Amino acid sequence: MKKTTATDPRAKAAEALARTLPSTSVLEAIAIEGHPAGPLDSAVVASFVGDRSADLAVILNDAESMKAAAGTDSALVSMVDVLRPALEAAAAVLGTGVVADSRIEDATALFQDPATEVFALSSEGVAAGWFAIRIRENGVITGANTMSDESMAINLGRISNVEMALTVEIGKTRMSVRDVLSLEPGAVIELDRSAGAPADVLLNGRLIAHGEIVVVDQDYAIRITKILDVTEGLS
Repeated sequence: MKKTTATDPRAKAAEALARTLPSTSVLEAIAIEGHPAGPLDSAVVASFVGDRSADLAVILNDAESMKAAAGTDSALVSMVDVLRPALEAAAAVLGTGVVADSRIEDATALFQDPATEVFALSSEGVAAGWFAIRIRENGVITGANTMSDESMAINLGRISNVEMALTVEIGKTRMSVRDVLSLEPGAVIELDRSAGAPADVLLNGRLIAHGEIVVVDQDYAIRITKILDVTEGLS
């Protein structure tokens, strides 16, 4: 198994995940030999399909503390919800693509696969959890910038029939779990968008366009007014 370097996409993905995980202390991703000795049957896993395809998994030593650090101890919020942003941050390092729905399952086979790189999510020398990533390119990991336009087009062509979630957002706000649980019919939630402002169009959670809400045959629709480039969508 090839060990990671600072420029290895697996190491970059692990660093991005460690930075995004909710934690009361700073977490560092450290590549390890082998795999954790403990049970691996309750990991949060996800698959990424795109420029590079990959299998991702996170398992925590104290999941409840991680949920508390995320600002929620509600039973309505699962570890899948808490860890999803971190998994998406790790996948974003690998390039353009789609992160499938994350789920809880046994990741023993993934962690023990020789093609998988495993990282300890460590704080002051104590492992808070483990991250596994396996990039599927015939067992060969290439540099982050070595993919040609032609090979990228071929890879993206393989997922041209994959359905993605297109969402229209007219506004948003942040609320504590306490306030969410106290909502009742008739409650008014103020959004961060003024009346008449353009709505956001998001593809799998990423902003790609702006538009205005219209009605077509008594159904809501959106008329696209602006398509954003990559840098605008990420800002």
